[in-house]
Amino acid sequence: MLINVVEPEECRIAILETGRLEEFYVERKSDVTLLGNIYKGRVISIEPSIQAAFVDFGIDKNGFLHVSDVMPAYGKKEGEAAEGQGERRDIQTLLRKGQEVLVQVSKEGIGTKVPTLTTYISLPGRYMVLMPSISKRGVSKKIADDEERRKLHDLLKQLDPPKGMGYIIRTAGADRTKADLVRDLNYLLRLWKAISKRVRVAETPSCIYQESDLVLRTIRDIFQKDVDEILIDEEETVKRAQQFLEDLMPRYAARVKHYQEAEPLFHKFKVEEQIERLYDRRVALPSGGSIVIDQTEALVAIDVNSGKFKDEDNLEETAYRTNLEAAREACRQLKLRDLGGVICIDFIDMRLEKHKAAIERTVRDLLRHDRARTRVARMSKFCILELTRQRVRQSIRKTHYSPCPVCRGTGSVKTVESMGLSLFRQIKARLARLATKKLEVVAHPDVAGFLQQRKKETLQELERRIGKPVSLKADSGFQVEEFRIVE
Repeated sequence: MLINVVEPEECRIAILETGRLEEFYVERKSDVTLLGNIYKGRVISIEPSIQAAFVDFGIDKNGFLHVSDVMPAYGKKEGEAAEGQGERRDIQTLLRKGQEVLVQVSKEGIGTKVPTLTTYISLPGRYMVLMPSISKRGVSKKIADDEERRKLHDLLKQLDPPKGMGYIIRTAGADRTKADLVRDLNYLLRLWKAISKRVRVAETPSCIYQESDLVLRTIRDIFQKDVDEILIDEEETVKRAQQFLEDLMPRYAARVKHYQEAEPLFHKFKVEEQIERLYDRRVALPSGGSIVIDQTEALVAIDVNSGKFKDEDNLEETAYRTNLEAAREACRQLKLRDLGGVICIDFIDMRLEKHKAAIERTVRDLLRHDRARTRVARMSKFCILELTRQRVRQSIRKTHYSPCPVCRGTGSVKTVESMGLSLFRQIKARLARLATKKLEVVAHPDVAGFLQQRKKETLQELERRIGKPVSLKADSGFQVEEFRIVE
């Protein structure tokens, strides 16, 4: 685990396996992260038509709170028992305008969307998640081994949290002892006690609890015993990370080391060049094939190409082997780029059902290790696999890139001929106006050249007929689609 924080504006974390980038996280000081924070807020409006409320929780945008994220206890009148979690109630019976609510940010506001809130608070620890408002206990679905699940369920029965509280053993809790789980649960109970105390005295709206920064969150959520070392290039962060591990996992604190060489940390381990490739549309596969990733507003499309990897004697086997490589790389790219929403992977056509089932199984197995929630549908007869991946924040690309002002985010611009014809029609329209005495047209050199060569005679005929001159100038500072007409 490499942690680059020597530049104060940005924190970057890379997880490497045998030198290959497997996970990448970045957080900038200019980007305020709200995810996981707990706020004391006030209901600003109730919207029965969408069964939701909007809550002022202290930032410039009100949060979105759907009825499914409102605890039944909010609609309980004095002396009335709270309804069960599964029972449906309308938003207007649960909340009222001006009411105070304790909410947690469950999803960042992405683009024009506002942050999504929930009243079902959850506090993640190293091995467990405490849910103070739900009387429920369980084991993470990502722990697939049946024997391990049985063992953890037995351990759950031995824990004794206060009545009405729930808890889940996280993936990192596998193979842990009862003492490890008890220590983590006690830490979370102390944290909840401090939060409850603060809620009683805090103003509305205000922040009650702020999630740890990226460094501590990543160590808490991702560090496993198979991580050989954590290299950090800034001394104060080294001390904080060591202290954090001393509190949670003392036996591993020595694995945190201070990187002090002159060569930048990510350059030393050849991570920078791998990060740059995360923004490429085309990703090469070992066999010579490739996948092409296109991100739109509504979904992510991944197209699989065989490239030069063709075995004419057995096209089915070629398609299967290429698709297998593509499935592995696509799942890796989803995590690295933090892509979310609806994702469609267009695999090369295969005839055999066993091959389709194997590709589908590979995707499911790989996504089981993804921290984001995923759901995979069955592969269609056209070998298209649809899946959804939890989207809680902007993708890496949308965080680091802004839409091109020339193509306006489409990824393409008009050809010189198309732009030249379009500009010629603009000139004709302007000349037709009676008030216009003459026109001065400034355009990109190629577009101006097109008009001077291909439309010269037509322009001259237009000038003679209407009696208004046109001055055409080229400006190399203009883009192809850029022009100026001065009357």
